[in-house]
Amino acid sequence: MLVAGATSMVAHYLIPRLVHAGYEVHAVSRRPSAASPVAGVVWHVADVARGVPDAPAGSVLIHLAPLWLAPPLIRALLGRGLRRVIAFGSTSRFTKHHSPDAGERETAARLAAAEAEVERDCQASGVPWTIFRPTLVYGGGLDRNVSTIASFIRRFGFAPVVDRGRALRQPVHADDLAAASLAVLERAPRASRAYDLSGRTLSYRDMVRMVFEGLGRRPVLVNVPVTVARVGLPLVRALPGFRHLGSAMVDRTAQDLCFDHTDAALDLGFAPRPFVFPG
Repeated sequence: MLVAGATSMVAHYLIPRLVHAGYEVHAVSRRPSAASPVAGVVWHVADVARGVPDAPAGSVLIHLAPLWLAPPLIRALLGRGLRRVIAFGSTSRFTKHHSPDAGERETAARLAAAEAEVERDCQASGVPWTIFRPTLVYGGGLDRNVSTIASFIRRFGFAPVVDRGRALRQPVHADDLAAASLAVLERAPRASRAYDLSGRTLSYRDMVRMVFEGLGRRPVLVNVPVTVARVGLPLVRALPGFRHLGSAMVDRTAQDLCFDHTDAALDLGFAPRPFVFPG
C-alpha cells in the first residue's frame, strides 16, 4: 500500500486504519513523520512531484497529496504493476469554478483537469480508480477550516457571521474520509468512479456556535454585512495564522455549499458523523 501525502490530515487517521487492517504501508511525504515508528509502516522522505518513491511493485496507491500531482505518479507506477488508485480531490473544483479570485479559479481548473487525467490513464491501463471529493474537511485540530474559526474566537472572543450565518455547510471529519478509503478496498475493489463525500448539513451559524461550545465559551456571534467583511478582511489577514484568508472566502460565507453523498452511502456504506468540535 503506497500512501502519497502521508503527513496530511487524512493520512493521520488513514495510516493507523490500514495497519490495523493488516496492510503493509509505504508512507511517502516530503517531511519526515513526527510520529514514533509503527510496525507495518515504512517511511519514505520524498517529493512525488520529482519522481517515484522506492516502493514495492504491484502497489495500491492512495493519493492524498494535491490531485494534480497524481497523473505523473500514476503513469510512472503503471510500469511497476500498479493495481489500484484512490485519489483525493475536492468539491472546490465546483465551488471555486466561478470564483472572482483568479488563483481559486486556477485551482478549480487544475482539479478538474487532474480528475480527467486520472480517469483517462487508469481506464487506458485497466486499473480501477476512485476519486473522492470531500467538502469542508476538519479533524484533530489539523485543518485550516474549522480550526481557523476556533483561532479567531480564542483571540477575539467573538465570531463574525455574514448574512446572519444562514448559509449551509457540510463539515466532514478526516477519519470518515479515511474509513471511505478502506471501504473502497473492501466493498468495491474493482469499481471505477468519483464520489462526493459530504458531512451532515447544518447552517454556518450553527457550526460556529458549536465551535464556541467546544471551546467552553458562550457563543458571541456578530452579524456582519458582506461589504463590511470585505473591508475588514485585510486587517485580519495581517495577523499571523489568518494570512491564508482570501476575499472570495467572504463571498462564499453567504452561499450554500452542499453536495449529495448518497452514492457513497449506497456503495461504500459512507455515514458521516455529526459535527462536533473539537473533532
